[in-house]
Amino acid sequence: MLLQQIVETSAAVAATRSRSEKVELLAACIAGMDRDEVAIGAGFLAGEPRQRRLGAGWAALRELPPPAVDATLTLVAVDAALERIAGISGAGSQAERAGAVHVLFAAATEPEQEFLRRLILSDLRQGALQSAVTDAVARAASVPPGEARRALMLLGDAGELARIAVFDGIDGLRAVRLEVGRPVQPMLAGTAPDLATALAKIDPAALEWKLDGARIQVHRSGDQVSVFTRSLDEVTDRVPEVVEVVLALEAGSLVLDGEAIALRPDGRPHPFQVTGSRFGSRTSVDTLRREIPLTPFIFDILHADGEDLLDQPAEQRGLRLAAIVPESMRVPRIVAGSAEQAAAFQADTLARGHEGVLVKSLDAPYAAGRRGAGWIKVKPRLTLDLVVLAAEWGHGRRQGWLSNLHLGARADDGSGFVMLGKTFKGLTDATLTWQTEQLLKLETGRHGITVEVHPELVVEIAFDGLQRSTRYPGGVALRFARVLRYRDDKRADEADTLATVLAMAGF
Repeated sequence: MLLQQIVETSAAVAATRSRSEKVELLAACIAGMDRDEVAIGAGFLAGEPRQRRLGAGWAALRELPPPAVDATLTLVAVDAALERIAGISGAGSQAERAGAVHVLFAAATEPEQEFLRRLILSDLRQGALQSAVTDAVARAASVPPGEARRALMLLGDAGELARIAVFDGIDGLRAVRLEVGRPVQPMLAGTAPDLATALAKIDPAALEWKLDGARIQVHRSGDQVSVFTRSLDEVTDRVPEVVEVVLALEAGSLVLDGEAIALRPDGRPHPFQVTGSRFGSRTSVDTLRREIPLTPFIFDILHADGEDLLDQPAEQRGLRLAAIVPESMRVPRIVAGSAEQAAAFQADTLARGHEGVLVKSLDAPYAAGRRGAGWIKVKPRLTLDLVVLAAEWGHGRRQGWLSNLHLGARADDGSGFVMLGKTFKGLTDATLTWQTEQLLKLETGRHGITVEVHPELVVEIAFDGLQRSTRYPGGVALRFARVLRYRDDKRADEADTLATVLAMAGF
């Protein structure tokens, strides 16, 4: 199949608001792929190239060669080119990678260049990504959507899902099992404005510390341990202390869910930037480990010694976890016997410097990849993960820095971002220096003091409330917004949506 057919399908999907029509278009395209193309093509349609991390950012794609006249690129050829780009490393890699990108884009037509640019930047914006592609795979393969979704949960790869579903059918999907060493999509938490609201939705419930750390999924098979991030990227070499403590557990095979966090000597957490910096570093790990050790806290168990535990209720998984993982490694929790007991636990958690509590259903299975009612986070401040759309040059002591951030939520139809307001609060000099450097790399245009940027950086914003507004297209604006931190662990397509914002506002 030619890449052109993927590009045309993506454009047609973006042009319709009907989800069912999007699924039909995607399914028709997937059904026309050969065995060696379907994993590649379905991944492209989901905005997920097989290579995941390509090392080519916005700056590398600013100056593209003239487009080709004729469409000749095949899916297999593009996949091979992306494989070469992803494999480039070492001295001189930046120039070599730029050359490989130039070769690929020189063979692409103008529409193909635009598609590839968005694919590489995780910015496909066709209004239908993984969930719609999953339903399209089910339709193309004539299998129940629920079977496809469960398989995706365990595979974590839309392309591999398509290959199995289309060519092996429902039997192939049902044969998919949790595989130690292959990360599964993490279960996600909903949000409640206060503890009473969360407890009204979940009964019986357990409460746990809500840690402001880095999510980890740890797989152990014998003496082999692999650690994965929330986005399923492997980071084993960055967290040797996690590997060591998991190897010390009395078990042959495990899949654990938890957080890694940097703690002060008194047990209180460092700011997230400290954890994030340590967790994200690929160099000088031994030195950093001595200076900023990470402490793993485990809160769930998905597999133990050959037994998959995903479908067991949380209460049973908790008992299994307690039998294997010592209390010092587990996230503190209680089963809420009363509202007063829950409130006391929340107050103690906050007093220890943690950001809130998670209220979890004791009956719920592990719903990988979904943000549902089984887990609800309660934090004393309202926060959103938003995308920086532009920034304004500062003045006075902020002269020379990009300061006032224009903030946007994801449009619900996947078409882009909806501005909610601006803020220059909460920015330290170090953050101002860093964000100025990063935003200038993402610059797409200027007018007056405003620098427009490619929407890539995700920032966690605290705010005091939301109000109706005719100034912004979403009809709502943030009140007293301030920056908490940049979310290096999130892509722009994982930021909060306008629907989430409106639901928080009660509009």
